[in-house]
Amino acid sequence: MLSWSRRRRSGYPWQAPCLSRAACGKAGQGGAAQARSPKHPAGWQPPVLQLWRWVQSLSLPLTTPRLSFAFHARSTTSKPSDESQGCLGSLWFGGKTFRIRGFQLSILHSNLDRLSSHTCKRQQSIRMATVNVVIKHGPKKYDVEVDTTAPGEELKYQLFSLTGVEPDRQKILVKGGQLKDDTDMSKLGLKPGQVIMMMGTPGEGGGAIVRPTEKVKFLEDMTEAEQAQQAGATPAGLINLGNTCYLNSTLQALRSIPELQESLEKYEFRNAAPSGSQLGLTTTTPGADITYQLRNLFRDMSKTQEGMPPLGFLSALRTTFPQFAEKSKKGPGYAQQDAEEAWSQIVSQLNQKLQIKEGGEGSSAEASFIGKYMCGELSSTLECDDAAAAEAGEEPTHSKDQFLKLNCHIDGQTAHLRDGLANGLKEKMEKRSEALGRDATYTKTSKISRLPKYLTVHFVRFFWKRDVQKKAKIMRKVTFPHELDVVEFCTDDLRKALVPVRDKVREVRKEEEDVERARKRRKRNPVEDQTPEEKKEQEKKEKGKKPSTSADGDVEMGESFKTDAEFEAEKDAALLAAKKELNSLIDPELRKDDGANQSGIYELRGVVTHQGASADSGHYTAYIKKAGPKDPVTGKVGPEDGKWWWFNDDKVTEVTSDKIDALAGGGESHSALICLYKAIPLPTAEGVME
Repeated sequence: MLSWSRRRRSGYPWQAPCLSRAACGKAGQGGAAQARSPKHPAGWQPPVLQLWRWVQSLSLPLTTPRLSFAFHARSTTSKPSDESQGCLGSLWFGGKTFRIRGFQLSILHSNLDRLSSHTCKRQQSIRMATVNVVIKHGPKKYDVEVDTTAPGEELKYQLFSLTGVEPDRQKILVKGGQLKDDTDMSKLGLKPGQVIMMMGTPGEGGGAIVRPTEKVKFLEDMTEAEQAQQAGATPAGLINLGNTCYLNSTLQALRSIPELQESLEKYEFRNAAPSGSQLGLTTTTPGADITYQLRNLFRDMSKTQEGMPPLGFLSALRTTFPQFAEKSKKGPGYAQQDAEEAWSQIVSQLNQKLQIKEGGEGSSAEASFIGKYMCGELSSTLECDDAAAAEAGEEPTHSKDQFLKLNCHIDGQTAHLRDGLANGLKEKMEKRSEALGRDATYTKTSKISRLPKYLTVHFVRFFWKRDVQKKAKIMRKVTFPHELDVVEFCTDDLRKALVPVRDKVREVRKEEEDVERARKRRKRNPVEDQTPEEKKEQEKKEKGKKPSTSADGDVEMGESFKTDAEFEAEKDAALLAAKKELNSLIDPELRKDDGANQSGIYELRGVVTHQGASADSGHYTAYIKKAGPKDPVTGKVGPEDGKWWWFNDDKVTEVTSDKIDALAGGGESHSALICLYKAIPLPTAEGVME
């Protein structure tokens, strides 16, 4: 005897997220092709649903939805026949045979998961006690042969194959209430010809099982570049070329900005220095152009899943900024550098060199990419602390300055990022007061008047320690959030524009959570688990209904309940209306600036960390939040799974979000040095999330 549960761990094709050529019967030459180990990326479907969708896409004739299967496990001692040479088994469906590794299945239905509880015997078949019933779904009726020895879940899969309505969206009314997955069908007392009501509509993609329009391309036939573009592919790491971990982590954080990658693709080298360029910023060859080399590096990284040496970019960086070519004093090779200094110099170069089109098609206007997406504005007030200056007629001075990052200053009381930002936006300085005729202490208070789409936060952990002549590190633990609200740091005018949108975002999120929570409750127990609000709403609607009267004066009894589909449709419509209202609250001036944050809320996308006691030593790594899987054909991005990539030079590892919470510092272990935040997405005028 051969156990199904033991055999299914051997890597059969229907376990994998996509079928290999061998699974489709196209290898078949001595069984040379090997089945790939199953992987389960985001969006993975159960084997039963996977295989059923694939078989249906073959457009083979389906005569009846009943389940009938037989196993022929080849004996290890018997000699295989000529027909089975090079293939352990085959799949027969609708009169056609497909070779697979495993054993021969005669399948006329999809519920393979139910077989895990059975034992596979040589040439064994299963006879079922069945009852023919009629399933009424809307205007259509289906004759279905029900196995009374199987649970209700099997009937749901039968109806899924007929109607396209997924099992979790079906509502089947039987004796005693609604059919559940574990309902004992033998206790329902089904009779031949009995009519059973079914309600429910297919979900997104349900009922749309058609033959693929695109030719299937197998993984083993793809180039390295094509494999790197597939959903679930591991991004490329960067090889450490000798104390270059500071650069590798910085580049990975910058690469997490999709708009930057798109703009770099359009960049072409120009042999001209930008206006107002400073010493060391003029480039004469492509090899010394940081922006050009960054474009080439990102382009090459998108074509592989292996580690890459950033030779060209590193050479351009050291040519343009000689400080990064400093030799180590402790031995041969180059010295370790500060990742924040590398970040600032690279972003400064991009600010001057990388221009993007503005004003739509046909417009020749250009703007700096950094200025649009990563540059904010501060409105500052400088005032003398000495009251005598004001009495002498000295007025506070006002100014506006651009910023490429916000500093989180750390002192003995700083415990959270918010505390450090507040410290950074208020500073003391000594300068001469003309009114007093002497030096005096001034306080500079800054407020944010423009929030960029991408906000860089720098934790000021390094300071110059004179006694040891090096940059020492502040070890204090400073926590930071995955979602950052900076409305409190904005000017009054900007705050007035952001607050309505921010509050509406929170309201919409609460509605989404309530809808999802209610959906899960109904899935577990559709009737008993209604909330008090849902019950009151249902009772109110039932009381408000007036009974209709027929022609002979009798009162007609109508349905007093809603299906799950109708209830969800109402909730979805209300949620869509709330999202449209949210879009309408966006300030008109902010709406014109698509490179700005329009809600005041940011989500964490990347963290550059440092491990060690000083900036001149230790090790840098980067954590980047995984983006949703992108369809290489349509370009559509799916939902995120909440996990992160950890880039430790050329080693790339997937980690959970709790690892990010451990980067607050408190010792020489990895602590956050740079946080990259992105403005949360807002719905369009149609209520669709971009």
